[in-house]
Amino acid sequence: MSSKILIIGACGQIGSELTFKLRSIYGDENVVASDISYSNLDIVNSGLFEIVDAKDYASVKTCVEKFNIDTIYLMAAMLSATGEKFPMEAWDLNMTSLFNVLNLAKDNFIKKVFWPSSIAVFGTTTPKDYTPQYTIMEPTTVYGMTKQVGERWCEYYFTKYNVDVRSIRYPGIISWKTLPGGGTTDYAVEIYHEAIKNKSYTCFLKEDTKLPMMFMDDAIKATVDIMKAEPETIEIRSSYNLAATSFTPDEVAQSIKKQIPEFEIYYDPDYRQEIANSWPKSINDSYARQDWYWKHQFSLDNITEEMLFQLDKKYN
Repeated sequence: MSSKILIIGACGQIGSELTFKLRSIYGDENVVASDISYSNLDIVNSGLFEIVDAKDYASVKTCVEKFNIDTIYLMAAMLSATGEKFPMEAWDLNMTSLFNVLNLAKDNFIKKVFWPSSIAVFGTTTPKDYTPQYTIMEPTTVYGMTKQVGERWCEYYFTKYNVDVRSIRYPGIISWKTLPGGGTTDYAVEIYHEAIKNKSYTCFLKEDTKLPMMFMDDAIKATVDIMKAEPETIEIRSSYNLAATSFTPDEVAQSIKKQIPEFEIYYDPDYRQEIANSWPKSINDSYARQDWYWKHQFSLDNITEEMLFQLDKKYN
């Protein structure tokens, strides 16, 4: 029997691309996209769409019952940079939405949950290089705090109530299809847009700030792969480390210059630099590669080639 899937936060950066991917796998009739507004008309007009408030248990439950949903992907969240401006709102959205979905699973309204965590769970005391799966986690942002606490609750609901919840710690995500949504790694998307439009970019992080990054295609692949895996292979029910590549703004600029030699980059670090300083430089994701055979496909130069090719078509 085919899964009936609800994607909450389907109009966001990851949610929108995940929606199209899941529809291609399971069929348009089996994937319901939802968000709090009609902000992404491509999603709204491409299949089943419902207005759902992730913070409202009744709103989510009504949608689940209407469409006989058995699997929820909870992609709604307030990200790191935006969350620092609105800390209480970030806490409320990120935590209330998670409890709503976990409780629906606990009470057997749904069978399976995907919830994304982030490298933001780590902090200044975490080992920076090849950050291990199990390590010190003292996040310094509200976003990171919600993700760390959320991981503990996911494991708790699995242990206490046998909720089939699965999670990965996303690094920075790069996509040409959707604009970023208020994260600290947003420069790695903006830089390609500006390279095509203006041949220059002013970066809000320092040139040597190395962070873990991933092309959207790899992030979507990881999300689909972990949810397709047999339950007994998922050994970690908090959240899996996930990695693809790590690079600095300067390394992105050099990669762009291979194709656009006249490209120039400038640096004007702002409050997001402090957030980036608290995050790892690279990630050890050996458990994901071992347990459900995760394998990334895109290197930095692969990412640059695809981003510039697609954005050149968009702008020119």
